[in-house]
Amino acid sequence: MSERSVALFLDMMAAERGAAQNTLAAYARDLEDASARLQSLGAGLEDAQTRDLEAILAGLARDGLSPATSARRLSALKRYYRFLLKEGLRGDDPAGPLSGPGKARPLPKILSEADVDALFEAAEAMEDEAGLRARALLEVLYAGGLRVSELVTLPLAAFARAERCLIVKGKGGKERLVPLTDAAMEAVAAYKTVRAGHLPGKVAASRKAAERYLFPSRTAKDGHLTRERFAQVLKEIAAAAGLDPDRVSPHVVRHAFATHLLANGADLRSVQMLLGHADVSTTQIYTHVLEERLTALVNDAHPMARKD
Repeated sequence: MSERSVALFLDMMAAERGAAQNTLAAYARDLEDASARLQSLGAGLEDAQTRDLEAILAGLARDGLSPATSARRLSALKRYYRFLLKEGLRGDDPAGPLSGPGKARPLPKILSEADVDALFEAAEAMEDEAGLRARALLEVLYAGGLRVSELVTLPLAAFARAERCLIVKGKGGKERLVPLTDAAMEAVAAYKTVRAGHLPGKVAASRKAAERYLFPSRTAKDGHLTRERFAQVLKEIAAAAGLDPDRVSPHVVRHAFATHLLANGADLRSVQMLLGHADVSTTQIYTHVLEERLTALVNDAHPMARKD
């Protein structure tokens, strides 16, 4: 029955938690791997005991899987068994007592404000329609801190009015309000004069799908610029700016957005809302940039510090 219970679990994650297809696929792979490992031990996924799960976690370590991968596998198992317990398919939670391998959370790659300026200068130097589109993409990405999937799927209607804010649909279908800079609005206005050049031909069956997107594609099956193509464009801009292309990606620019806001006085909760993080603990990875500013604040403003 494990295949059926896994299918029910994935349905729940999609319907109740709004899990994306990539997330659901990752859960399915992790549970499939766990099931295969348990079978080699003479146990099944549904009736596994804590000792069985401990054995497969030890096997992950012996196989050389990273702590991050092991932690992700354990997370999938914990969610699965909590679901079984809640649905009355099990009377206990064998994954409950288990803790994942300790791992340091890596700091995001950092671009300085000078690096970002260099990216914009390189984008401005690009010519023709491709240059106008690249500049608009970069401006909106950095001005709003969007995820790359949110950026490339922006509907044209998002810029149909004069407001300086976008309503962005993020993970789990949750919407958030994202204000834009004058530079981003101007870049989008300039790009829209050549946007038609990126649409499929007028007789192409894919044209109707592409017309709804701000950044359409002549060739992509979904009608919009792909994440992979934009990442490639961004690396080309980075190379032209004299930066290491391996250090620059859409997600790194999103990191730069958050880092630079915090470094210039924004509070963590505001940045959390702008990034669309469900939990502020996700945003706290950026607090390393606040150390110098907060230290200076305490030294300058705290009454006990002033007594020294």
